[in-house]
Amino acid sequence: MLFAVTKKHFILFITFLSIFTSQVYAANKIEGIRVWPAPESTRVVFDLSAKPEFTYFSLSKPQRLVIDFANSKSSVSLNGLLKDDKRIKVIRTSGTKKDGSTRLVLELADNYQLSVFPLAPAGTYGDRLVLDIYDNDNQAPVVKREPVASQRDIVIAIVAGHGGEDPGSIGARGTYEKKVTLSIAKKLERLINNRAGLKAVMIRTGDYYVNHNRKIELARKNKADLLISIHADAFTSTQPHGASVLVQSTRRANSEFTRWIANRQKESELLGGAGETIRKTTDKNLAFTLADMKKEHTMGSSYTFAEHVIKQLKKVTKMHKSKPEGLSLAVLKSSDIPSVLIETGFISNPQEERNLTSSTHQQKLARAIYTAVDSYFGSNPPDGSLYASTRLHQHKIRRGESLSTIAQRYKVSVTSLKNKNNLRSNVIKIGQVLTIPRAE
Repeated sequence: MLFAVTKKHFILFITFLSIFTSQVYAANKIEGIRVWPAPESTRVVFDLSAKPEFTYFSLSKPQRLVIDFANSKSSVSLNGLLKDDKRIKVIRTSGTKKDGSTRLVLELADNYQLSVFPLAPAGTYGDRLVLDIYDNDNQAPVVKREPVASQRDIVIAIVAGHGGEDPGSIGARGTYEKKVTLSIAKKLERLINNRAGLKAVMIRTGDYYVNHNRKIELARKNKADLLISIHADAFTSTQPHGASVLVQSTRRANSEFTRWIANRQKESELLGGAGETIRKTTDKNLAFTLADMKKEHTMGSSYTFAEHVIKQLKKVTKMHKSKPEGLSLAVLKSSDIPSVLIETGFISNPQEERNLTSSTHQQKLARAIYTAVDSYFGSNPPDGSLYASTRLHQHKIRRGESLSTIAQRYKVSVTSLKNKNNLRSNVIKIGQVLTIPRAE
């Protein structure tokens, strides 16, 4: 009889232990909290061990966001998370009536636009819950131009690929693509800003993420004449190597074009200088023709600039593609801004990973891209720009002329004259046409 009771209690104990253990292991865990401040927003990422079950609500006076994680526990220290953020004052825990849940309270500095959504596992990350906090006064910083006799700067929007919780590709040595792209972008920014007539606008200035639509919005609000997106390629094997330059595919461009035409009343600004005419006209055929001309001009300009980039890049690195490649990419979808995406090399290739982390090599890549910008706009300057007022001249060689006399006439050096025309010697021929570089 004593044995039977003991056995009964033992079975009950095992059953209870099984239920309790299953509940413990079923609980979701908040394994990390990452805060990514940006100029216009802050992103908070909660790293979780499983798909989140959550609810949230806002409170005012003071402004707070409360997030309840069901069937969960947290082992994350909340100290030191907000040292660089201006939108969140405090992240703290709070009591909740629901057993087994975790409540986090974010005390906010103002009344912001909030977006809360889960993300499935991807790459090196597991399940996540993402909170985006947007400033209500969500205006892009606009380039201040100081026109001198209508000679404006040409504006180049530079997109450093990835950022924040999106590291991009990761090399075998642990190199993050997002760090490489930002470093090259900053070097390119300095080169462009040191050139009279050019102005760089950095779409991402730090380690945070900007979604693709916002990249284009920022470029457009800053009146960009060109958008350059910088990336580093990757593959499943270590063999592929070399840089490449991508432009928007014809199929994607046509798809976007159809949408623009359907929404031309709302999106006339996407169609450039003819946008107002396109919006107001009741003639659908005229609207279609004008918009199509704009789209074709943008695509043609993108391809031409891509060829300039390839010409310069092949001088400093190996090329994976010898011609511009058309792909369907969200960051290149603008119909009014010529846009290219530059893959600076394969971060998955050990040698190129070493090169991409080298400041010297990064500078070479940046200078090659800058030279392509200068060369392209030297031949295709926008109306009203400083480049247009100092457009490159061409000189046809006449009898008795030499490189030194031509250089003296145009106040340039013989070396720059030779470099501009890819001359290997001082020998020139009558009737030969030389492009004259800008005065130094």
